[in-house]
Amino acid sequence: MICFFSEDITFNLDAKLMMKKWLKQVAAEAGHTVGDLNYVFCSDSYLLEMNRQYLGHDYFTDIITFDSREVPGAKKIDGDIFISIDTVRANGEEYKEGFERELHRVMAHGLLHLVGYDDGTEAEQQQMREAENAALALLDSLRENRQ
Repeated sequence: MICFFSEDITFNLDAKLMMKKWLKQVAAEAGHTVGDLNYVFCSDSYLLEMNRQYLGHDYFTDIITFDSREVPGAKKIDGDIFISIDTVRANGEEYKEGFERELHRVMAHGLLHLVGYDDGTEAEQQQMREAENAALALLDSLRENRQ
């Protein structure tokens, strides 16, 4: 089950049913199923504190993904994905993507981490970007088929 929450901010994700369908399909195309997956939308300050407390990093970020599967690498995904709406909004402007497109990219990014993608090296970053773009294309396709 995919759930959406907000913590310390007021945020309401649009088209929740479409987002759930899309995210499940992204996971399925990577050979995974979704168990319990929580997206938590929050502020920069909230995510900064989480970054400090759980990862020992003292900097702002747009997303932190926690894998909560009992068996690491299991094909059924369980996890919590925390997303800073503040940073997503700023990055959407900076990269000229717009808020919604950047939000969807970051949502896919967190899920892709759970299915095995990493972004520690330049090569991994390129693979992650390609997978994000494929996920966004899938979302566009789902939206077109809905109309």
